[in-house]
Amino acid sequence: MFLALREMRRAKVRFGLLISAIGLLVLLILAQQAIQSGLITSFVGAIERQSAPVLVYSVDGQRTLQGSVVTPPLEQRIRSTEGIAKSGRIGQGTFTARVNDSSEDSDAAIIGYDDPDLGAPVPLAAGRLPQGPGEAVGSDNGFELGDRIQVLGPRGETAGTARIEVVGLAEDAQLQVTPTLFVEWPDYVASVRSANPDARGVLPSAIGAAPVEGLAPATLAERINDSSQVADALTREMAADETPGVAEVGSSFQVVFLLFGLVVPLVTGLFFLIITLQKSASLTLLRAVGARSRLLVRSLMFQVVLVIAGGLAVGIALYTPLSQAQLGEIKLSFDFGAVMFWSALLLGLGLLSAVVAARRVLAIDPIEATTGEGGR
Repeated sequence: MFLALREMRRAKVRFGLLISAIGLLVLLILAQQAIQSGLITSFVGAIERQSAPVLVYSVDGQRTLQGSVVTPPLEQRIRSTEGIAKSGRIGQGTFTARVNDSSEDSDAAIIGYDDPDLGAPVPLAAGRLPQGPGEAVGSDNGFELGDRIQVLGPRGETAGTARIEVVGLAEDAQLQVTPTLFVEWPDYVASVRSANPDARGVLPSAIGAAPVEGLAPATLAERINDSSQVADALTREMAADETPGVAEVGSSFQVVFLLFGLVVPLVTGLFFLIITLQKSASLTLLRAVGARSRLLVRSLMFQVVLVIAGGLAVGIALYTPLSQAQLGEIKLSFDFGAVMFWSALLLGLGLLSAVVAARRVLAIDPIEATTGEGGR
């Protein structure tokens, strides 16, 4: 280790630049990871954080609350499925609204539910669940406690339209990158009729269901699908993961992660291979005076660990404040799991990439010190 540290002190600029380069690559990887997570959460966070263990769409809805409509016959078929402990209607719509009597109009997604256990957001970041008419839980990225929202009519009128007050906040609970409100079913119906006064009956977008004790949500979803060809039942996790667009976003970012993940070990491996070739004469002399090849290899690997660890430290230090930022409607967050995963992966790949340089060290013949070939 003494040899490794001494060499790094003598070549501070060279090793410092490598650590900085790795740090910037780590920052890019973690930043992309945060953007991916924030983007997906902004699309389906409301589904992930609603309380119903099983969501049942109509097949024609393509697994989206926006496109699904559950008719009364389908609702009755769902409710009669064996294994359901309780079920409730869930409705969703996107409305033009005004916040705190502002002169500017904005979009708001409103999700209505029959039962707080089947559609309300959990857990709450602040405040409480609605306990009376005109109350809502809002996504924390878009609303604040005490905000008053008025749903506008079809031509922007405000007379007689639904008014909602935010009494609770839910973290990361947006839908389709739109500020989202969770309300009780009567307030959802009032919002629909405010935007469309001609609406007669308001049908649910989905049915939330909870299984009886001892029955897994996935099993209940299978039973509901078997009971009707027009029902599309999914567990909460599957409903979020299989929302159209989520898989495509994930696949696109995986390509970026693959490219960045390959660059770090390639840069590290090439750097140490070049260093090993440049100092081959010194290494040959060390071998000639009795230094074991294993000692030299351990020094090399120690340098690799220090360089990658230093790069990780720089990258994570830069990532930490960046992860608290917000890009438009997309809220970023610090992902400890992603940091640990990429730290372990990059360290492992970095050590693996240094194997070529280590093999070069092991191939050094001490006799070359007497022939002058070690400097070639």
